[in-house]
Amino acid sequence: DSLLLEAGFLAVLVAPLHLLKWRSTAWRAHDSVTFWLVRWLLFRLMFASGVVKLTSRCPTWWGLTALTYHYETQCIPTPVAWFAHQLPVWIQKFSVVATYVIEIAIPLLFFAPIRRLRLFAFYSQVLLQVLIILTGNYNFFNALTIILAFSLLDEEHVGRWLGRSKRRHASTWPPSLRSLLSTLLQLTTYGLLVYWSVRYFGLEINWEKKLLDSKVAFTYHEFTKWLHAVTLPLVGLGFLSLSWEILSAMYRCVCVRGFFWKLWATLQWAIFATATMGMFAVSLVPFTYIDYESNGKL
Repeated sequence: DSLLLEAGFLAVLVAPLHLLKWRSTAWRAHDSVTFWLVRWLLFRLMFASGVVKLTSRCPTWWGLTALTYHYETQCIPTPVAWFAHQLPVWIQKFSVVATYVIEIAIPLLFFAPIRRLRLFAFYSQVLLQVLIILTGNYNFFNALTIILAFSLLDEEHVGRWLGRSKRRHASTWPPSLRSLLSTLLQLTTYGLLVYWSVRYFGLEINWEKKLLDSKVAFTYHEFTKWLHAVTLPLVGLGFLSLSWEILSAMYRCVCVRGFFWKLWATLQWAIFATATMGMFAVSLVPFTYIDYESNGKL
């Protein structure tokens, strides 16, 4: 219910404000600022969803066996849940590992400066939510999460879905330094995700039994220590990302043609940027509940 209430309130900030009917309001200079709050809500939702599974100290989540019980004990399983329940135990355990990666590690890419990493994060979140929808009925929860994930997209990518994408210039050879660095950073990110998954979840192929072994290779104390170390830096990451969006929006206001429209865009930017900063500040209190010491410092 609190998720629905916050998402509903953010819709008030994101929705177009048609005060001047003779001026097109299809795009506003501050749109990226208010829309950033939707991305921040998605991050808090997914990151906390993964963290609480481990901080609960539930033996099934720590033993990676939660999905061997989940499908038959959830409130309203679907017909597909029966088939999912019949999957081998090693697949069930690997599914839990994938859930941890999607909910804890990949949300960090929501704020990545590289577009392809954000798209990778988007499709990862949608894949998880679609699988949950196919195997269980949680009302609007998963559909709303998918809608929140749209904050990771841009107009160009959505335009491709609608068949309205703009043609890009043919790629040049040799590629630019920026393109090379971007590709290198992407490959490094994917490599680190695989490396950390293998290391911290003991992923190992058992050739004799033809299955994938997995186990949690860290302790509860190590996890809480890590959580304490990253909670406040994640707040800093959110602040830097929001600051960039606010400054970028301010620059777009300056680029608006006409003194009156420039003033009008700047006034809207000031109002919505202030509201966004206020919402961000308020959200830090429930977000840091994942680590009580960090919450006290905040």
